[in-house]
Parts: sequence; C-alpha cells; structure tokens
Amino acid sequence: MDKNVRHFAAAGYIFCGMAVIGLSDNAMPLLTPVTSLWVFHLMRSAMVIAMLLGIALIAGLPLLPKNWLRVTGRNLFSGGAMFLYFGALAFVPIGVAVAGLFTAPVWVLLFSVVFRAERVGWVRWLAVVMGFGGAVLVINPAAGGLSLAAVVPVMAGVLYAIGALATRSWCEGEGTAPMLFSYYLVIGIGALIGLGVLALNPMQAAPGAAGFVARGWVTPDLPTWGWIGFQAVTSIIGVGCLTKGYQLGEATYVAINEYALLVFASVFAWVLWGQTLSWTELAGMAMIVGSGAAIALRTPR
Repeated sequence: MDKNVRHFAAAGYIFCGMAVIGLSDNAMPLLTPVTSLWVFHLMRSAMVIAMLLGIALIAGLPLLPKNWLRVTGRNLFSGGAMFLYFGALAFVPIGVAVAGLFTAPVWVLLFSVVFRAERVGWVRWLAVVMGFGGAVLVINPAAGGLSLAAVVPVMAGVLYAIGALATRSWCEGEGTAPMLFSYYLVIGIGALIGLGVLALNPMQAAPGAAGFVARGWVTPDLPTWGWIGFQAVTSIIGVGCLTKGYQLGEATYVAINEYALLVFASVFAWVLWGQTLSWTELAGMAMIVGSGAAIALRTPR
C-alpha cells in the first residue's frame, strides 16, 4: 500500500475510533446518577475481559503479558487516569474532561526533559506554554472554575502521560491483546478495592450524579446493565480502531488525529444533552490541540 494511502487509512481508523469513544463517553450521564464509579468500572472490566477471552479462544490470541510486573506498573498509571477521567465526567462537561486528559503530551514532554534529559527546541517549549495556557482557559479560574472537579481531568492527563512513557519504556514487545487484558484486569481489581474501602468506611453519597464517586455498591438494574454493556462493546471497538490506525500509519501523524475526540465528544454532548462550551473553553481546547500537534510533529522518532 502506498505510504500516503496508509496514512489516509490510518487517519480514517483513528477518526472512527474517536467517534465511537466520543459517543460512548456521552452515555455516562445515564449512569452517573444511578450507579457508582466503582460499580461501573468493575462491571465494564468484567464484560471487556469476557469478550477478550472469547476473541482469544476464537482467534488463538495470547492474553498473558510477557512481563507482568512492568505491564501492571504501566496499567496502574493508565488505569488511574481512567478512574479520574470518568469520575470527572459526573461533574464537568465532557469537552472539559477530554481537554484535561489531552494535556498528556505536554506532561510527556516535561517528564522526558526532567527524567530523561531529552533536549527540547524552542518550538516544543512554546507548545508547552500554549498547552498550559489552554488548560488554564478551560479551567477558567478567574470565573470561579478553579475547583477540584475542574482540575481532576488535568491530573488524569498527568497519569495518562506517565502511562504513555511507561508503555514505551517498559512494555516493548508486548502484544495488544495482553496489554488490554491486563489493563482491564487492573481497573477491575482497583474497582473491587474501592468498593471494599467504601463498604468498610461508608460515605454519605449525595443523590444523583453528585454521588457517583462516593457511592459504594449499587445493584445494577436492567437499563444500567445495558448501558454498561454499551460502554464495554464500544470500548473494544474504539480501541480496536486505534490499534489498527497505529499499525497502518507512523505514530507521528496518527497521534494527532486522536484530538478528533475533543470535537466528537463535544458535538455529541451538545446534540444529546444540550451541553455547550463557552468561547473561553473552546479557545483553550484549540490551544491544547495546537500544543499537542506541535509536540507530536517536532518529536524525533
């Protein structure tokens, strides 16, 4: 296949994956009022693991990582990012949550400079400043937006960045299926621990979405099972599209297309829930996208 055609096909897969994930994450307003963060992650992980086991049996794919310790270490950071990200969805618009998560390239660059002594030119330093400026506009502290709920997605971006660095450093040679299997296994175990802590030390959970994080075990009803199942299936499809995209195209070009999630998530949130973003938040999101694109294009491969 021609190189340009491969990049075009890779971009198509990434866009499809981001559209699926953007729609999937917009199902969260149906779940946050009626279940808990911990039940959601436990049930979704169980469903995804069951699907992966079925796929592995049919296709003969291995599911066990070559190095459990390193893969588990990576997944503790990446999984922690997802706990923070999904927890934030109960309190902030989805576009704001995604924007915070997508500060990850900025943190990757900063951590590479601090811990790997990577040399960075002025373009990427300018991108760092632009990325932080975009995050500040999204959080908007001048308008009273500097709350824990607004900062949590950025914290998720920090953990996501560490997970990305760990993927490169610790997980070379690991297959996609084992990485996914261990990732959801770690998240499922984390959810069980969270439920255990809340069972021993119950918290007064607020009604509705405000109690999503503090709520312990809630037995899912049939609609809840259905929406968690929808989340599980779309997660597999979205990640599958991402994996195929990275197999077809060079990472430098492919990664930039992931920012389509900001558009898809915000558009779906507007159509389905009437969520709108201020011009300040939109400007901040544009700065984060520009920052990530500049860092990706200027990073040596």
